[in-house]
Amino acid sequence: MKKRLTKDEIDKIKQLRSHGYSLPEISKELNIAKTTAFVYLKDVQILPEFKAQWLGKRGGSKKRQLAKEAQALKDIKEQIDSISYKEKLLFISALYWAEGGKKDFGLSNTDPNLIKVYINGLREIFKIEDDRFRISIRIYEDLDKDKCLSFWSNIVNIPKEKFVNVNVLKGKKFGKLEYGMCRIRVSKGGDILKRLIAVNKVISEFTSPRSSMDRTTQS
Repeated sequence: MKKRLTKDEIDKIKQLRSHGYSLPEISKELNIAKTTAFVYLKDVQILPEFKAQWLGKRGGSKKRQLAKEAQALKDIKEQIDSISYKEKLLFISALYWAEGGKKDFGLSNTDPNLIKVYINGLREIFKIEDDRFRISIRIYEDLDKDKCLSFWSNIVNIPKEKFVNVNVLKGKKFGKLEYGMCRIRVSKGGDILKRLIAVNKVISEFTSPRSSMDRTTQS
């Protein structure tokens, strides 16, 4: 239930706003919810002498978020300066474990970074040539087919003319990724799939409670 404000509280909200206070600042100053304060800010004009101050605060939370993301990226780059062959093999195997098909050697996803990491990993780790990749996309009928093809072609670094299929679904995307979903299959990839499955089995053995006890006993 929303707090019912007194006339003095409402007047205070408007006064603070006119003096360049941001919504979070007003909420904190009066100890009220942001949604409650927002109701009374619609037509409040910022006084000219406080206009610059107020404009400087707009987008502040977004700026802080971007700054934190940049710092996190910097910190991780300092911790991960290179990735070994083994680490890449484990990463690609884990990706397939989570997102890959169970009956055929295929992986589908809407995340372009995931798709890029996966296909480049297959090229580097398993030496798969581009003519063995079977790339297809799935989009909704309201999306621009050629635009989506060009986007995924750039991600996988394979000409869009080489894509094997575009599956167009009925309806609209309703907030889904604007370029649809990309699917990567590998022809004659049975042996590679067996290796990925073997890697995942080894990982599961290393992380099981029993293997931990065995290592402790051996040490």
